[in-house]
Amino acid sequence: MEKSVILSAIAVAALIVFIVVVQSNKGNHIAAEISADSNSNELTKYTVNYLDVFDTSTDITGFTNTQDEFNDEAAVIKEQLTYYNNLYDIYNDYDGMNNIKTINDNAGVAPVEVDSEIIELIKFGQDMYDLTDGKVNIAMGSVLRIWHEYREYGINNPEKASLPDLAELQAAAEHTDINNVIVDEKASTVYLADKDMSLDVGSIAKGYAVQQVLEYCKAQGMNNILFSVGGNIAGLGTRGDGTNFKIAIQNPDLESSEPYIEKLSITDGQCVVSSGDYQRFYQVDGKRYCHIINPDTLYPSETFAGVSILTDDSAKADALSTALFNMTLEEGQDFINSQDGVEAMWVYHDGTVVYSEHFEDSVIE
Repeated sequence: MEKSVILSAIAVAALIVFIVVVQSNKGNHIAAEISADSNSNELTKYTVNYLDVFDTSTDITGFTNTQDEFNDEAAVIKEQLTYYNNLYDIYNDYDGMNNIKTINDNAGVAPVEVDSEIIELIKFGQDMYDLTDGKVNIAMGSVLRIWHEYREYGINNPEKASLPDLAELQAAAEHTDINNVIVDEKASTVYLADKDMSLDVGSIAKGYAVQQVLEYCKAQGMNNILFSVGGNIAGLGTRGDGTNFKIAIQNPDLESSEPYIEKLSITDGQCVVSSGDYQRFYQVDGKRYCHIINPDTLYPSETFAGVSILTDDSAKADALSTALFNMTLEEGQDFINSQDGVEAMWVYHDGTVVYSEHFEDSVIE
């Protein structure tokens, strides 16, 4: 049964021997791996951190027989993640590659031939638009670009920080019709029929990439690996001793003495993704405005401090964490209850926490 509680402080310090903390561009910190022992079996834990994919911190934790074996696996994972990073980039061009930026640059001009991974990402984005009744819309680039510019200027010039005019946002919203994203699978092309529209796949790209790389690793025979790409956490197999991976979700209250709001045990193939307002934001007249924009209001959502999704598909978790952040609690609860194998946790600004029916099944006491 769903319930609301005020979480008291959790004495995690005595339980944690090893913690890797990573920051998410979606606005969450998640401790990627918590170990209560040194793994006495044959496999040894190794970790590596990258800062040059998806403009965030990526941590890979693996349990292998040797350092060289882990290094080889980590190199393959980074190569795969870098490929998806470049494909889904909306800001940069890459030699010999048509990516999301290329599609945006050709809006209203011509279809762009792209790799199948872009076709599948966009189709997934269209599916998520339908599933969430528009709460996730990869065609909102024109609106999100305005907020990005105001946010960046406000961060760099806090005394001059301001909000976009509603009229400016409404004008941009006229160019966010996802039906104008034309995918031709036979020709492998994408065309934006509105010259003033643009794609922004930030709500799904990292999660989608993590899921694709996870499946690639599984097909290559890799095992016992935990990914954390900007806080998009996914596990393949188990820890070296056969136990589940353990992660901790950051407390959205950055002034709290308790750094983590909850600790979870995740099984093979499970993932956790959070969205929140406590990392990527700027302030105007002392009020915080986060990066998650509600398509209905065209302004940042303010109901929750954070929302976390637990499921077996990182791409879906990424999309749904954004969708629920843009819903009321009642809408979100009804939505989660309609989804098989998806659980959620909502955190209010006053510390109140609401769980979906089976989310707490994965909580570590």
